[in-house]
Amino acid sequence: MYNWSVDEKKFKKEDPEGYQIWKLEQMINYGLGGEKLDEKLVRKYWKKLFIDPEIKKFLEFLLWPEKNLLLQSKKKS
Repeated sequence: MYNWSVDEKKFKKEDPEGYQIWKLEQMINYGLGGEKLDEKLVRKYWKKLFIDPEIKKFLEFLLWPEKNLLLQSKKKS
């Protein structure tokens, strides 16, 4: 992933957690650029990520399938 408007080295040094969150948001919202998402980091920062609502629903479905199964079974009953 390449971002021309942010000094990534400086950002990473000054605010490592903020950098991780920003990088995840950039990768999810604008494409991975050949990189892979780190599932552990996505889960860790899930509540702090500002991403498209439809993409967030899809990722939630992939990351927590058991939660979705419970919701579906409640809807059927």
